[in-house]
Amino acid sequence: MVDGGKLLFQLVKSTVGFIAAVLSCGLFLAWGFFQDAGTAQDPVAFAAMIGTGLVTASVLGGFAMIPGLIVIAVAELLSWRGVVYHVGAAGLIALGVWTLDPDAAATAIRPGTTIALAAGFLAGFVYWVIAGRTSGSWRVTSD
Repeated sequence: MVDGGKLLFQLVKSTVGFIAAVLSCGLFLAWGFFQDAGTAQDPVAFAAMIGTGLVTASVLGGFAMIPGLIVIAVAELLSWRGVVYHVGAAGLIALGVWTLDPDAAATAIRPGTTIALAAGFLAGFVYWVIAGRTSGSWRVTSD
């Protein structure tokens, strides 16, 4: 059985969670890139960091959309609510996006791989906080 209202609410939470996860990932990467620029003292550098984070988030969202939807659908259908699943899956998606470069296969581990993984882990945690904790809650169980 399916509770239609709960399903609709979970779909909204999943959408908002994915957007927030991608935004947090993009802002995390931009913050690391601009960290040496002294963004705390320079408002222009801070604005550039935010703008770069938003553009990065939109690009990452495009690359991670299909794998993210698959991971979210599996979690919803199987009611997997664990933080380890969501953080790990997002980390694997980030690693996959990071290794899309054809030259990446030539080297064992590219510089920046740990940062890409950390950004993915952060995105997975943000998604879990917003929507992952209630995965599959729209299913009605008969006792």
